[in-house]
Amino acid sequence: MSKLLDPELTEVRFNSEWMRAMSAADLMRLAAEYTLARMLERDDFSKRYSSQRAIGIHEFLYPLIQGYDSVVLEADVELGGTDQRFNLLVGRDLQKNRGLIPQVVITMPLLEGLDGVQKMSKSLGNAVGISEEPNEMFGALMSISDEMMLRYYELLSDVDEKDLAKLRAGAVHPMEAKKDLAHELVSRFHSPAMADSARAEFENRFQRRRLPSDIPEHRLPAGDPVWVCRLLKDCGLVGSNGEARRMIVQGAVRIDGDKVSSVNLEIETEGELVIEVGKRRVAKVVFG
Repeated sequence: MSKLLDPELTEVRFNSEWMRAMSAADLMRLAAEYTLARMLERDDFSKRYSSQRAIGIHEFLYPLIQGYDSVVLEADVELGGTDQRFNLLVGRDLQKNRGLIPQVVITMPLLEGLDGVQKMSKSLGNAVGISEEPNEMFGALMSISDEMMLRYYELLSDVDEKDLAKLRAGAVHPMEAKKDLAHELVSRFHSPAMADSARAEFENRFQRRRLPSDIPEHRLPAGDPVWVCRLLKDCGLVGSNGEARRMIVQGAVRIDGDKVSSVNLEIETEGELVIEVGKRRVAKVVFG
């Protein structure tokens, strides 16, 4: 939160404060303030109803409970994504019912995630977290498509319309434009110095094919040869043997620069190795 808002000017409230005190009778009175017809004005409810797809009763309660938050807080302004427009307007209606001045509703466009298709969401695995390490954040932003880069500039960057016009016209090479965007965002959530370092790290590793300067090191016992999938898991480069198999089949695993082509490979446990999985996971293994 402190990366976005001034902690000195911010008050955090949890709706459990008032929801825990709400009885079943209170909830029924709240539900009585809205009709089924009004609920079906919500776009996704309307579409599901017309196509005879199930809608749970609890789904109708959610907009009411969100709107009730605005009543308790006596909100003047509520900010949300365009997908929250209906819920935000319910808050206005509930405030009117109680003689309060209805809140101003401000909606923002939804930002697509790294997949370029679905909205950015941690649960969908396509998000860039503002608390991620600078190198991870920079690398993730560099993975977006050239077309999606313009969308990210429009919604996230502070560049002016004149510079945006140059980007749309292709006056800046997409690789350089993406690096500039990633640098701007890492600077915002970390620092300019960390953004400089992340940019240099990216250029060394992916443009000059140099390994990162801070490779995590794992010490494992020497002995009998070890199955490559188990080795990847033991180093924390994958979460399971199954993931290791998939990465090898996709050609995403390299050991000392050589691509691993067999999921059955046995690795000698002596000396040291540098293992890469995909573009951003790398580790040094020292046996002994």
